[in-house]
Amino acid sequence: MIKNLLFDFGDVFINLDKKAPEQALAKMGIRTIDNDMITWHNTYEKGLITSDQLTENYLKKFPQLTVLSFQQTWNSIILDFPQQRLDWIIDLAKSKKYRLLLLSNTNDLHIEQVIKNMGAVRYSQFQSCFERFYLSQQINLRKPDLDSYDYVLRKDGLIANETLFIDDTILNTAAASSMGIHTWHLEPDFEDVTQLFEVKKALF
Repeated sequence: MIKNLLFDFGDVFINLDKKAPEQALAKMGIRTIDNDMITWHNTYEKGLITSDQLTENYLKKFPQLTVLSFQQTWNSIILDFPQQRLDWIIDLAKSKKYRLLLLSNTNDLHIEQVIKNMGAVRYSQFQSCFERFYLSQQINLRKPDLDSYDYVLRKDGLIANETLFIDDTILNTAAASSMGIHTWHLEPDFEDVTQLFEVKKALF
């Protein structure tokens, strides 16, 4: 029996354009995401370097960038948060049928952009729906590392087979499944989080 719902954020609740940053970089002559950049991204998502340090790394490597052009490019992935999803999670929280938690790989610049796009009031409404709101840069852990799921299970006393994890990245759901957590690999082009109880009705 499912008692706990653990949600991802991007492309589950807020829409993303995952190709936008690479496309913007390509227009500035940066056509390859190399190992240095991947390391910076992962380290930044874990909160181990600051936004200023990330920006400085990019500007040193790519002199054609400015602080503004880099941060606009970095944040171009963040799109809108449909109202029907916010209404849905608010109603689900009010029902008190499940423990609601969020576990997101994100970073300070993206969260600032999310709040700008959503508005502070809507973001606060969203955040208040969750018993726990785990952002990777705050807990210094990121998916699909097993430590991130173990951290949530232990911190909140969750039982894996009573927990359903919803994420749009198959590596993340596969990792959670390996720990005995039920999963829904949500495909945002075809599915919406508001369909949860239809798509996964066998679990409820």
